[in-house]
Amino acid sequence: MGEVKNSRYTQNDIQVLEGLEPVRKRPGMYIGSTDERGLHHLVYEVVDNAIDEAMAGFCDTVDIEITADGAVSVQDNGRGIPTGIIEKEGKSAVEVVLTKLHAGGKFGGGGYKFSGGLHGVGVSCVNALSEWLEVEVAQNGGLYKMTFNRGVAQRPLAKVGETQRHGTKVVFYPDGEIFETLDFQYDTLKHRLQELAFLNKGLRINLKDSRPLREQSESFFYEGGIVEYVQQLNNKGGLLEKPLYIQSISDDYQVEIAMQYNNGYSETIYSYANNINTHEGGTHLEGFKTTLTKLFNDYGTSLKLLKNEEKLSGEDCREGLVAVVSVKLVDPQFEGQTKGKLGNSFMRTVVAKAFGEKFGEFLEENPKDAREIISKAINAKKARDAARNARDLTRRKSVLESTTLPGKLADCSDKDPRKCEIYLVEGDSAGGTAKTGRDRRFQAILPLRGKILNVEKARLHRVLESEEIKNMITTFGCGINEECDVSKLKYDRIICMTDADVDGSHIRILLLTFFFRFMKPVIEQGHVYIAKPPLYKITQKGSKIEKYCYSDQERDDYLEYLKSIDKKGEIQRYKGLGEMDKEQLWETTMDPETRTLVKVTMEDAERADDVFSLLMGDEPERRRVFIEENANLVEELDV
Repeated sequence: MGEVKNSRYTQNDIQVLEGLEPVRKRPGMYIGSTDERGLHHLVYEVVDNAIDEAMAGFCDTVDIEITADGAVSVQDNGRGIPTGIIEKEGKSAVEVVLTKLHAGGKFGGGGYKFSGGLHGVGVSCVNALSEWLEVEVAQNGGLYKMTFNRGVAQRPLAKVGETQRHGTKVVFYPDGEIFETLDFQYDTLKHRLQELAFLNKGLRINLKDSRPLREQSESFFYEGGIVEYVQQLNNKGGLLEKPLYIQSISDDYQVEIAMQYNNGYSETIYSYANNINTHEGGTHLEGFKTTLTKLFNDYGTSLKLLKNEEKLSGEDCREGLVAVVSVKLVDPQFEGQTKGKLGNSFMRTVVAKAFGEKFGEFLEENPKDAREIISKAINAKKARDAARNARDLTRRKSVLESTTLPGKLADCSDKDPRKCEIYLVEGDSAGGTAKTGRDRRFQAILPLRGKILNVEKARLHRVLESEEIKNMITTFGCGINEECDVSKLKYDRIICMTDADVDGSHIRILLLTFFFRFMKPVIEQGHVYIAKPPLYKITQKGSKIEKYCYSDQERDDYLEYLKSIDKKGEIQRYKGLGEMDKEQLWETTMDPETRTLVKVTMEDAERADDVFSLLMGDEPERRRVFIEENANLVEELDV
């Protein structure tokens, strides 16, 4: 045994963290991370308090601003945090709320009926993790102000003036000692704030960026609430003329459901509880899904569309469905730290009853629409049966042929998946160069022939008929859809390496669409990358000094630099990977020491889903507008 350096363990070794010290000591426990995601979580925590005021019926406008100096201001026109003294604490309610971890108006009593903020970490954590924070409360004709530095009050709450306004304003600047970045992303905030406006109809949320050279602003207001949300999500054209809207309200809960079918093959369902996105579903979503399946089967049988005791599966009934299920309830129970799943069992029955009655009425009163959407589900069942047969055939073949790998695959010698990576390369020319230029120990190459099938426009049985897709599925070894098991993935990194031109970009988006629709866990767990080959090689005239440039801007900057030292540069534009020799390809795109890889992330599945549907779906006019509006972002595109 090794030497025990301090065998004594006494009361002096026990550390008691006072006030907000635990948050600063272990920030990840409270906000998940100290990267960009955790940074933006601070904003959401403050905004949640304002939204809770809106749900309680006391606030109709929230203003969020990224200030010129990079701080964030959140102002609402609610009741304002109470300013009176809490006798037990000997401090104002404002100070207690901002310095105590478990203080607020949501722990029983009459402060809030429905609340999402209660299950967050609270504004006190934002205070703890901010270099400075200022709170301003307008209440009962007075204006009150208080300032904190890293969670510590600088002076007690003080009245600083008179006002007829009411509400709370919080301005904070995150602590550079805690966070890896202090740069708030406008688009990241925009998406969440727009989502909150959809979920709270009649609430206006204004967002403004006042930073120099980044000034922009938007206002989100949806009188139709989640109906407008579904209309935005449903970009493939609706089978129903307009979304069906269902609402049920009681003293203890509210249920809202909006749904519409389209001609696509994927389902898009988002569920929320007290404005919190329940990514893993829960009882409210279970009530919706089981009732939908039961109604389809009941009406399919009564309309004689289903015969001989045929049964539709839940998947069949949800093909082409776009829906938002939003519930609000007293004391929501969320499973897990991430609040990803609603656990209140009574909500299963509540949603099933509300949805069953209203959707049943709709099917009775609209037989033409009922027949159309149930027929679509029956076609989905036939396609799924065909896909299962194709999958079974593929499985039988793989057993007989002992998992034969594609002939074009140049595999690596190391068999430890943690050390291995595979390049998906466009065409035989680039594939040949990559095969000769790679490090055979850990780099595998799979050349692809042309553009793979656009899976956004195809059902599963057609996808499984595609030779290129079958080759990828066999090579990766982890399966697809519900059978996708990332632990069986044969390579730690799947790298899409395509030409730096329009065709290459198209092939890359086709590949990403395939991963997104059929191997989503592979993206979620960080195994998919995009290689960044150079666009130019610039050689200094009169010397052998070479510089690879990965964008037009980088090329222009380097040429300017050469001018400043009175040199000229010869420019070579790479139109494709095949134009490079093996040494150049290795040095620029494949050498782990010098290459640039972009990890494909799924920070926001909703945005990804919408973009994939838009870019790869059936609406060329919307796609053209999107491309024209975003063409200037191509150099920094990250899906």
